[in-house]
Amino acid sequence: MAGSPRILRLTIILSLVVTWPAFAGQFFPDNWSEADGADVVILGEIHDNPHHHRNQAAAVAALNPSAMVFEQLTPDLAGKVTPSLLSDAQELGATLEWDARGWPDFAMYYPIFAAAPKAAIHGGGAPRTDVRRAIDEGAAAVFGQRAELLGLDQSYSEDVQADLEALQQTAHCDALPADMLPGMVEAQRLRDAALADAVLQALRDRKVDDGPVIVITGNGHATNTYAVPALLRRANPGLVVFSVGQFEDAAPEAPDFDRWIVTDAVDRDDPCAVFKN
Repeated sequence: MAGSPRILRLTIILSLVVTWPAFAGQFFPDNWSEADGADVVILGEIHDNPHHHRNQAAAVAALNPSAMVFEQLTPDLAGKVTPSLLSDAQELGATLEWDARGWPDFAMYYPIFAAAPKAAIHGGGAPRTDVRRAIDEGAAAVFGQRAELLGLDQSYSEDVQADLEALQQTAHCDALPADMLPGMVEAQRLRDAALADAVLQALRDRKVDDGPVIVITGNGHATNTYAVPALLRRANPGLVVFSVGQFEDAAPEAPDFDRWIVTDAVDRDDPCAVFKN
């Protein structure tokens, strides 16, 4: 997901509201052994909550991943990461154009990178131009030949499409005209697919005894039923995928994650204020 201030506001809202039925449970972030044996561990977040990033850094340190896939990076930006850069937070943030692209303070994210300095870094963020195209042309058309592998060529049922459009409407503070909602769903599908494709690439590079691939992303991309975990399981049914969501103050009913963590909230401006002006 591109890191513009507007998109950041929307993904915060989406992270706060995402729920789907699931068999799962809350757990505490001091015992990551539950993720042992997973090929892929997807760590959700609310982007501006430092508690969530501390939990992610702890998970990375405990699980010793072979690779990390970041929603916040495109493949081109991830390709600029070098071992020497990983030792310099300021230089790494500047090289990744972190602040310029509108993501929250890099100081919250740097410990995640530092926790696994030998892990390969992959970018799972879809370029903004591709996201804009997906709104008009559909995710499958933009994604190209690998669309079938991830199921992008398949339409959702009417009920599922309606549910996902309602979720996008909520994420946009009930401010979108109805005819824009299908395009918003396609944009989300493309972002999910970009992340999943980056994970599959990381898995191809992984050796037998290497640690898991860890994904750092907003909660909306970490849900089991329709987001990155679902695409990965479709592409490779044998994959063991472990998804973790993070919430503030209390979890909603039946979150769609294998496990979830509840943290303190942070003070923030009303993310819907921009739609009220």
